Amino acid sequence: MKQKNVLRKLLNEGKPTFGMRVLSIWPGLVEVIGHSGVIDYVEFQGDYAPYDLYTLENFGRAVDLFDDMSAMMKIEQQPRTFLAIRAIGSGIQNLIFADIRTPEDAAEVVASSRAETPETGGIAGVGMRRDVGYVVHPGSPEYVESLEQGIVALTIEKRSAIERLEEVLSVKGVDMVQFGKADYSMSIGSPGEWESAKVKDAESQMIQTALRMGITPRVEIQKFEQAQYYMDMGVKDFCLGTDVEVIFDYCRDQVEKLANLLGR
Repeated sequence: MKQKNVLRKLLNEGKPTFGMRVLSIWPGLVEVIGHSGVIDYVEFQGDYAPYDLYTLENFGRAVDLFDDMSAMMKIEQQPRTFLAIRAIGSGIQNLIFADIRTPEDAAEVVASSRAETPETGGIAGVGMRRDVGYVVHPGSPEYVESLEQGIVALTIEKRSAIERLEEVLSVKGVDMVQFGKADYSMSIGSPGEWESAKVKDAESQMIQTALRMGITPRVEIQKFEQAQYYMDMGVKDFCLGTDVEVIFDYCRDQVEKLANLLGR
């Protein structure tokens, strides 16, 4: 049973963290990222990509090859509890939940990520899954502790979540927050206006409120040059790039330049 959670360890130590998002569930890609030696956790975007429970386990196995890397999975809004438990059972210790709207939503996802004991107050029960060695540690104290060490991150991307931000962040067990520009702009009736003043103000509000309340704000960027703007706000936790966007940008940059050079 894997007890070490690199992301939790770094957050506890107050050190910067660096993740990368992938839509590909291919374990080989996880290995490539792990071999880079610079990524603390790889996040599978389960709300966007197709997958099954067999491939999810293989994703977890690939992450376990690297002592200095852990995993995260993005969980879509329904069925939250099922997906959270199956992700954890596959060996993905950390979860980021999409479409949080209310404090009740926040409490629900925290509970889905914690064991059901009088002390921890979660709703996750005993399971014979990969995270406990199937038959080795189910329902053990180690299992309970492993769930307690898992990071629970929330995407703050709805108008109602910003309007009730302090209530949402006051829910015990919330470790990290991530602002969602695209969803937020849509929720306020301005789809596509990701860089508008209203959206930027909401993002700044979320970051400053999270820092004040002792919650880690994470920011998604595409290039490291974009980090300074957020570093000036006090942010030191970043998720850099997504596999499909990296490929898209490479094609647009390199292949398009070559096509222009050849007069095509």
